[in-house]
Amino acid sequence: MTVELLYFDGCPSYEALLPRLRGLLKDLGVETAVELRRVETPEAAEAERFLGSPTVRIDGRDIEPGVNRRTDFGLKCRIYRGPVSASPLPPEKWIADALGRLAA
Repeated sequence: MTVELLYFDGCPSYEALLPRLRGLLKDLGVETAVELRRVETPEAAEAERFLGSPTVRIDGRDIEPGVNRRTDFGLKCRIYRGPVSASPLPPEKWIADALGRLAA
């Protein structure tokens, strides 16, 4: 299993997410390292289908439900719109659900 955290240097949200992501993986008994991947140019953002920083991918798939319909790629801070509010960090439930889909 590969867990990636994609980011760009202009947005600090990934720094807040990294320890939470590592802690969640540990709590769920997932023994894998988080690979940090910096996206450096608008062209790379387009090629990577990068929706903003931070982006979490598990085995190459974005953890956000329904994300395949989005095309707003670019170097920007990402806002996650959860069931109750918006946040610069994804809901932990989305990460846990994505990990659960792989385990099933």
